[in-house]
This record gives sequence, C-alpha cells and structure tokens, in this order.
Amino acid sequence: MERQTSHRKPNILVFFTDQQRWDTTGLHGNPLDLTPNFDRLAAGGTFVKNAFTSQPVCGPARSCMQTGLYATTSGCYRNGIPLPSELPTLAGQFRAGGYDTAYIGKWHLAETGVEPVPIERRGGYRYWLAADVLEFTSDAYRTRLFDANNEPVDLPGYRVDACADAAIRYLDSRKSAQEPFFLFLSFLEPHHQNSRDDYPSPDAYRNRYVSRYVPPDLAALGGNAHQHLDGYYGMVKRLDDALGRIMDALKSLRMLDDTIVVFTSDHGCHFKTRNGEYKRSCHDSSIRVPLGFSGPGFRRRGTIDEMVSLIDLPPTLLDAAGLPIPETMQGRSLLRRLDTEAAPWPDDVFVQISESQVARAVRTKRWKYGVTAPDRHPYDDSGSDRYAEQFLYDLQADPYELTNLINQRSHRGVAEHMKERLLRRMAEAGEAVPDIVAYPDIVDGPRTVASEDITE
Repeated sequence: MERQTSHRKPNILVFFTDQQRWDTTGLHGNPLDLTPNFDRLAAGGTFVKNAFTSQPVCGPARSCMQTGLYATTSGCYRNGIPLPSELPTLAGQFRAGGYDTAYIGKWHLAETGVEPVPIERRGGYRYWLAADVLEFTSDAYRTRLFDANNEPVDLPGYRVDACADAAIRYLDSRKSAQEPFFLFLSFLEPHHQNSRDDYPSPDAYRNRYVSRYVPPDLAALGGNAHQHLDGYYGMVKRLDDALGRIMDALKSLRMLDDTIVVFTSDHGCHFKTRNGEYKRSCHDSSIRVPLGFSGPGFRRRGTIDEMVSLIDLPPTLLDAAGLPIPETMQGRSLLRRLDTEAAPWPDDVFVQISESQVARAVRTKRWKYGVTAPDRHPYDDSGSDRYAEQFLYDLQADPYELTNLINQRSHRGVAEHMKERLLRRMAEAGEAVPDIVAYPDIVDGPRTVASEDITE
C-alpha cells in the first residue's frame, strides 16, 4: 500500500477532456501512439481498464463530477440546467479542507452560454478562468475565457495549448503557497466544433491520421467517422502533448511528487453511428472513457479491472486528500478498493441518458442491458415509471455491440437477470422502481446460454 506520507495534503489536478473514446489510448490498444504521456502516467500509477461515464451528455456528466450525484439526483439531467447553488460541491469540500480551488476551461453548468458565469454559479471555485459553453465562445485558434471578474480573456495559440498554458501559469503561481491546490482543467477537445460540425486538429497534425485506424464499430456502422477521425485523432494527440507539458511543469516546479493527476473524459463519441449525433447513447462508444491516476496513493498500483464510474471520482479524490466524503455522494472511493482487495465493489455500472431518449442501462464485464421510455420527452422528462427493453449485448463475443440479442429466446434468462440488476441500480440511485416491459417479438436463436454465464 502506498499512501501520502507528507504532513501536507497532496495537490490534485484533474485533466478532463471532452468526448474522448477509451480506445484512443495506447493502453487500450490504439496502434497510432496518440497518448504516450497518458500511457506512461497510467502505467506508472493506476490504470482503470473499465471506466464509464454515468451520463453521456456534457452538462449532466459534469454535474456528476462536481457533486458526486447522479444527474437525476442533482436535477441536471440534460444540458441547459444550471447546477443548483444549494448543492454541496467538490470545490466546496476542498475549500473547507484547506485547499485553494481553481477551474480553467469549459464549465457547461451555468446556462449562461456565451456570457460570463456569475460567481454564485461557479460551484465554489476560487480561481476562475472559464467559459460556460466553450465551443460557442471559441474556435480552434481563437480561445476566449472569462476571469474571476467576468472580464473576457483572449488566449493565444491552439485552444488546447491556450488552456494548458493557463494551467501552467496557475501552477507557477502556487509554487510558494502553503496550502495545497485542487485544479480542475477542463478542455473542449476532442469535441467537435459545433458551428461547422468539424473536428479541427492543430495544423501540425492535419492529415496525419487519414485512413490510419478505424475502430471496429465505426468501420462496421459508418456514420461520419471516415470524414472526422483524422481531426479527432489530431486533437487527442495534442491533448496528450499538453498532458506531457503539464507533467513537465509539475516536475520543474518540484510539485510532481506531491500532486495527484487524474486523466479522464466526460463521455465518448460514436460519430453518428447510433443516432444522428455524437454521444447520447448507452453504447460503449458513448459511455466508455479513459481513466488513469498518478501521484500519492496511486503510484505503482497497476491495472484495475473493476467497473468504475465517473460517479466514483468525487469520493475517490476527497479520500485521496484525506477529506471526509459526504454521505450524500452516490459513488465509492476507489482508494478503498486499492488498499483492501477484499473491500466490496460493484461488478456493474449504471448509466442514465437524456436528450436523445429517456433511457437507462446496466453493464457488467460480460453483458449490457438497456431500456427506453418511448412515451417520455427526452428534454422534459428526467425519468419514467415505465420502460421497454431495447438491447442486450454479449460483450465477450461482441465487444463493439453490433448484434442485439434482446429478441433471442435463448437469452431471456440473461435479460431477466440484467433487468433485476438494472432495477436495483435505479433504486440505489434514488429513482422510483419502474415497470419494464419485455421485448415483444421473441424468436428462437441459433445458440443457448449456459446458466453459469448469466451472472457474469
């Protein structure tokens, strides 16, 4: 067991990307060497192999990260709903614990759009250099954020570099400070540029990744992946470059040994293969994300195979800082599992979805089961008292979810077992237990499922 030994609490830096698939990283098998810095960070610290968002939409995912609550609990179940000011937040907990708190980049929890975020909607962060909807206030080579006085700040360089430079300036300002810092660095990349539906990579990487590698789901389903993967991969590469620069800055400032760095993303990207958009589905292309830790408490902890949700990150970070975890938080501290292998840990993750549909899913290592509420409006309704079965995937045989088994008689036992898991998870998240209507047109399939496979 390796924990913080200094009398001072560790610094914490969250490196948060937007719309980054898990399989962009080398540790997840991507062959393009896009993420050497992430791979080194996670390999020398803690690599979470199976990490998932709890809600694959920007605002709701961020609400989960800032509160430790599911989106239906906080009320931020879709974009455009500001974070309620009365909710306890991660920044508030760190400030109470003696930390300087800082936020740089995309916020998306104030409903101010291109206007500055008033202080009461900043989630308790002291240092502030951010925009509510960064994709609307900026472009690839035109970055506008707002400072703590709500004055516009135009930053030079490619947008990733502009935000990383701002973070390095903040780190430099803390080199002689007595209190530790909690810095949440939130990038827009590799999210698309909404105004022209484009993935603008830096000029240095443009056309470098054309036709180089297409993940199996995108190769099979099409969408617009062939048009946009080059830019997407260039953005991922530049993010990893920025991560390397951040780590170099920490090292040069003699902060590296005392700083926990966490790298993850709010959700993935399915490139218009699952619906007419880029996320907003319960498929792994939307919900599975990279996750790695370095620094005190996480060094040389190896690969974690457990199912980990973003809802688990707030309690994990508080625990790593030696701060109390509010009983209201709905996740679990991963450090408890790292320190004690016998510590209980769920063998599934729960996902809520809005905007494209009102839907829910539960995923184990072997199976994924999803339901939808066709009679509910995805913008007006956060949940439903009645759902219908939508999909069942065998992730062992079909890791990219290309064959829906929900209508197979041979898999009804699995579906029933996963249904019970989902209902239990919904209740744990504070949702009313709904009725789930079985898929109506069941057919005989070519294979059967062994009883011991049902619970995997």
